[in-house]
Amino acid sequence: MPPPDRVIPIAKPWLGEREADAVRRPLASGWVSQGPEVAAFEREFASYVGASHAAAVSSCTAALHLALLAVGVKRDDEVITVSHSFIATANAIRHCGARPVFVDIDPATFNIDPARIEEAITPRTSAILCVHQMGMPCDLASILPIARSRSLPVVEDAACAAGSEIRLEGRWERIGRPRGDIACFSFHARKVLTTGDGGMLTTRDKKHDDLFRLWRQHGMSVSDTARHAASEVIFEEYPELGYNYRMTDIQAAVGRVQLARLEEMVATRRRLAARYRELLAGVPGIVLPVEPAYARSNWQSYCVRLPVGTDQRKVMQRMLDMGVATRRGIMCSHLEGAYAGRPGAAGYLAESERARDQGLLLPLYHDLTEADQDRVASALSEACRDSGSPR
Repeated sequence: MPPPDRVIPIAKPWLGEREADAVRRPLASGWVSQGPEVAAFEREFASYVGASHAAAVSSCTAALHLALLAVGVKRDDEVITVSHSFIATANAIRHCGARPVFVDIDPATFNIDPARIEEAITPRTSAILCVHQMGMPCDLASILPIARSRSLPVVEDAACAAGSEIRLEGRWERIGRPRGDIACFSFHARKVLTTGDGGMLTTRDKKHDDLFRLWRQHGMSVSDTARHAASEVIFEEYPELGYNYRMTDIQAAVGRVQLARLEEMVATRRRLAARYRELLAGVPGIVLPVEPAYARSNWQSYCVRLPVGTDQRKVMQRMLDMGVATRRGIMCSHLEGAYAGRPGAAGYLAESERARDQGLLLPLYHDLTEADQDRVASALSEACRDSGSPR
């Protein structure tokens, strides 16, 4: 079979002239590091999600690290989370000198199973780090009462969830308000809202926000923007250890345009997800993703489960041969070399491992056409049909 003329990618950011025009502002101003564009992006993002405070940083990994430090996670503590997430979730815990304690997921939503949290709590537990996996809100209505009953802070890994919504106490609200103590977002190129890379922390607590702003800039007591704007000479101090976790004004300028387009991007993804459901409903053995009644996903990714016994790699290769890129199900950190031999799995993580090995992420991005979706659906159906046979 000849190679296809065009490979449909798994993802593609929606960037254009509006973002290019925005970048010219900081370039023309001469202030390209963390400055007025970052401050404006923070205000606009906080307003969008309904948070009291928002602090921009260099990545979601940086955001998770600072969030865990702010809620008091320290060396030799334990943090309850999932293995079924990008490795940055678990790594952020280890950056604090603490140990991730992995619990299994709900197979329907790919999110942490609240029923398994209680059994994982020990005297060393200092926080719960839940993940809104692939943009699907996790069951905060069940998680938060458990945390509050044990006086445990909750950090939301909302890396993929910009624009997602959750129904709590009878009303819809955007992920990032937050309902836990802190929510952390990613603006990596793979995300719905992108600045190329970058992250954001949202919180109700001004003390937390003050810490984020101190720590992200080397622990500097006076920001460079305040120092440059002062009419008198100021000598900054460094009262505690900090980090270089700043976002640039170039990134923030892009982020402001992306934020203004977010509603349109999410609406398009929801339409595309609904169309995938129609196209794939008749593919034998395929299990389609579930959106619980309490959740409205931004559909950052569309993950199906392959028929039981299907060779995942073979399906992926067959689809690539037909011009459709895919990705396997979300990784499991406990199966990676960096975590080999480390304790911390509360029970056997069977659902997490099945989700990795049976999951298949399909192309989903703003410019995906209906013709592209037809190609994806056809390729998936053919690949599943052929997966058990020699090529």
